[in-house]
Amino acid sequence: MQVRWLSAFLDFPADEFGSEVTFWRAIAGSTVSPPRGEHREFASLEPFNGDPHLRVQRVDDGPGGVHLDIHTDDPLAAADEAVGLGATLNHDAGTHVVLRSPAGFVFCLVPWAGESKRSRPIRWPGDAISIIDQLCIDIPAADFDAEVEFWTALTGWPPKPPESRPELVALRRDPAITTGILLQRRQSDPDTPGPEGSSTATGHLDLATNSVPDEVARHEGWGARAIEHHPHWTTMVDPMGRPYCITSRNPRTGD
Repeated sequence: MQVRWLSAFLDFPADEFGSEVTFWRAIAGSTVSPPRGEHREFASLEPFNGDPHLRVQRVDDGPGGVHLDIHTDDPLAAADEAVGLGATLNHDAGTHVVLRSPAGFVFCLVPWAGESKRSRPIRWPGDAISIIDQLCIDIPAADFDAEVEFWTALTGWPPKPPESRPELVALRRDPAITTGILLQRRQSDPDTPGPEGSSTATGHLDLATNSVPDEVARHEGWGARAIEHHPHWTTMVDPMGRPYCITSRNPRTGD
């Protein structure tokens, strides 16, 4: 399978959809495409430059979350390959295929529609530069090594050289693709509420910026809250409590 493009999909419950789209559109600096789908449940966050790599979906059941769309030439053949690597087939929708990784993370294989232009970061007032450019898959510790092996084999993207934090593995993305994949080992605790207590892999979005404090302040102005501060990133929750991270990385390269 050749990965032609990646889209990070934000899945919002129906009663949160409008306000969540407004928030994420604002912090991404994007416009919203016309709705599409049988029930007008899908839309893209259109960047000012480049092809869309962030998309939104209204869901009728459950709390929503984040999933990944892999755009490729032949989704059905790619699904066979993914299953052979350990994925589980959830649903063949004809136009796309829904699967789960070995650790349970939801992803879709969809037809490539020619997306090829990487989005550029935005310079905000005060000279902060930022872009939402990474999907982090949070993986229970017992499943981490197998999940790294799965995503490396499926995408064909090798891990970058290990850094000082062994619980983080970034895959070396195609330079033409906006969205990168970061794999994070977490210590699962069944008594912990939320994603940290989940027995399956979950996901969140990461934003790259040259100024974490400026970005935190901008996001707080839109109703987000900072919940954890670290030397190189700050963990946020959006107005509805959805976690994401503002990270100190080069917004132009993702490094």
